[in-house]
Amino acid sequence: MSLEEVIISNEKYIRMGFFFGMIILIGLWEILAPKRVLTVSKTVRWVNNLGLVFFNIFILRVLFPVAAVGVATIATYNGWGLFNYFEVPFWLAVVATVIIMDFVIYIQHVMVHAIPVLWRLHRVHHADLDYDVTTGSRFHTLEIILSMLIKFATILLLGPPIVAVIIFEVILNATAMFNHGNISLPKTFDKYLRLFLVTPDMHRVHHSVEDDEANSNFGFSLPWWDRLFGTYRDQPRAGHEGMTIGIHKYRDVKQVSWLPGMLALPFIGKMSGYVINRRQWSESDNEN
Repeated sequence: MSLEEVIISNEKYIRMGFFFGMIILIGLWEILAPKRVLTVSKTVRWVNNLGLVFFNIFILRVLFPVAAVGVATIATYNGWGLFNYFEVPFWLAVVATVIIMDFVIYIQHVMVHAIPVLWRLHRVHHADLDYDVTTGSRFHTLEIILSMLIKFATILLLGPPIVAVIIFEVILNATAMFNHGNISLPKTFDKYLRLFLVTPDMHRVHHSVEDDEANSNFGFSLPWWDRLFGTYRDQPRAGHEGMTIGIHKYRDVKQVSWLPGMLALPFIGKMSGYVINRRQWSESDNEN
């Protein structure tokens, strides 16, 4: 059995292993050397954030039994997608798939900030009052469904190798938990690492309560898209220890840290704009 066949046949175990492994690794790191002092009970946030994660997994299993790897299998079997129409070296197809799908995630991330109705879903992720490894998986169920549909469309268009989709899913999941960690890297190491990978200090800026900072550093895994499209910001104005995490209007713990409140959050408040990279706002704009 080839390495590719081993990866495909053990896909679920590989993904579960990385998921729980990263939670344990980053979670312990946060306990031993936290970057910021937490403002909300860690127990409350972990129970509810992870409760939302497992609720989303259940809903996805009900709605999409085959998931992304299943769609890649269907595309391969039927010869659908660019990589099935054109003969491309296997290694190049794998690398290109990971990079292209990461770019699609970047575009999707910008989109959910730019379109008001989608921002209402995505603000569940941003409304977390603290920033740690569980924030990386905290998304509203409707946004998770939307994300899965975009992923399906990308896979059907590309026709990627099955193993490439598995690698992408593992990388995306692992890096999301890493760069949402309440952890600190040496400044010099962070400076060079963020040339190739989104680091915690780079992505934490994106969770600032300040709108222009929240509308920067959209990358999840690869940092190149932010630099290429002008959405990169090096540091928060108040510093990582001094910055406020979350959204101006949503500061009530029950509303943003408990599962019922998180599920209801997209349906609260008036519809309003949320313009990418504004530099000046009125007080009313802070209510987005």
